[in-house]
Amino acid sequence: MQEEIQAVRIRTAFYRRERRSVSLAREFARSTLADWDRKRGADEVVLCVSELATNAVLHGVPPGRGYRLWLALGAEDGLLRVEVHDSGGGEPRVPEQGGAAYEEYGRGLLLVSALADAWGVEERVPGKIVWCEWRPAGGREDLRMRDGRGRSI
Repeated sequence: MQEEIQAVRIRTAFYRRERRSVSLAREFARSTLADWDRKRGADEVVLCVSELATNAVLHGVPPGRGYRLWLALGAEDGLLRVEVHDSGGGEPRVPEQGGAAYEEYGRGLLLVSALADAWGVEERVPGKIVWCEWRPAGGREDLRMRDGRGRSI
């Protein structure tokens, strides 16, 4: 049996638990997308990076630690994936509309779920990976109506 290995471009950066790290993560993402000639949709990707980085700083990274931003682009399929790795507990999810949590916070993941083709949460030890993906234009399925674990809602 022959395995097919797809080439993937990957860039990562590590940031400390500091508010200024969010702007650095945005700059890193924008620069990476420009280097990869992915200007179309870049503002949406950068906004999602900003929301995921903010969530990591505010909720996911214990004091004295940091988070890793990971961007990958499939060379053949054009799939763009953004991941934020942190060492904190909890499971991020979009709050229910109208609830008290919705009024105070949680709209960042609502934006991510609206802008990305798919998003979700994976376990890592310690912590979690919050990810989102974009398929290239023309080959995109409508995956926006999925929860954080990729299940249809």
